[in-house]
Amino acid sequence: MRDINIAWARELARKTLQDALPRRWEHSLGVGRRAEQLAPILGKDAELLAMAAYLHDIGYAPELVDVGFHPIDGARYLRDVHGADELLCKLVAHHTCAEIEAGDRGLLDILQGEFPKQRPDLVEAITYCDMTTSPDGVPVKAVDRLAEIRERYGPEDLVTATIAKATPCIMSAVHAIETRMASADVRSAGTAEIVADAQPHRAIHAKPFYLIPAYPAHLA
Repeated sequence: MRDINIAWARELARKTLQDALPRRWEHSLGVGRRAEQLAPILGKDAELLAMAAYLHDIGYAPELVDVGFHPIDGARYLRDVHGADELLCKLVAHHTCAEIEAGDRGLLDILQGEFPKQRPDLVEAITYCDMTTSPDGVPVKAVDRLAEIRERYGPEDLVTATIAKATPCIMSAVHAIETRMASADVRSAGTAEIVADAQPHRAIHAKPFYLIPAYPAHLA
């Protein structure tokens, strides 16, 4: 059986999204890199979170559309086609407060029945990464990301209504991760960099991200 690891996840996301949805791929790439920057606070869960981050939007790929809700479609694809880890599938299924939109779409029973939510701390982490990364893969503040989503979809779209409901959930997740980073002496410079204070010369910059190894919306 193939190794299911960060390199595999990044390459699968690339192959699935790059040609069909290039901007979605750039966003996914940025979210994955953002997740890799959280390694100092995630410990043994760092690899799993990074994998989920690279793959979180894979369900947008046209050939994977089933129920038409990308968290479910992506999680089903990972489970049924690739035999991915159960928790990895659940993180993809529940990223960025997906339960709220699933309820609005009449899909909450499917989401909760097939992918019961686990590890709320990791759900918060992937939500943080998604909501602090722009559609073009650049780190942004969560409030700016929320505003961009509302503008992109317009006032009449279901996503806009859902984002209003989900904002407290999203901001709670962002606050929780920023608090953990502060407690671990990991400083985020907003849209610029994440720096480990104990190792001041090892900064990971948002542009370029290429200090990280180059591995072969619903609300976003």
